[in-house]
Amino acid sequence: MKSILLAEDDPFLIDIYRRRLEDSGFKVIAAKDGLAVLKKLQQGKFGLLILDIVLPNMDGWEILENIRKNAKLNNLKVIVLSNLGQESDVIKAKKLGVAKYLIKAHYTPSEVVKIIKEVLQTK
Repeated sequence: MKSILLAEDDPFLIDIYRRRLEDSGFKVIAAKDGLAVLKKLQQGKFGLLILDIVLPNMDGWEILENIRKNAKLNNLKVIVLSNLGQESDVIKAKKLGVAKYLIKAHYTPSEVVKIIKEVLQTK
């Protein structure tokens, strides 16, 4: 079973995505702020990080930069799931090595789970 770290500060979205992902056979750990994300990444082994950009204490950009500088974490697959939809945000995320950049309003939770499975190559 693949473990997924969900970096999201909205309890409603955490609940929805946790349920959908667990129903699909994933173990889901949630972190509600940027510092908690980095702490959990250091403590556990995750197959994927689902990352919101707008988070308390440390934003997703800082988290991505920290991940890419850390030899233990720099191969971690990351999917950005954010409301930020400017082309400059998408370009910045791609430069930081994200697997996918998804705008929350453009995808249903079921579509997001399908994309996660494709990224992780588990059908």
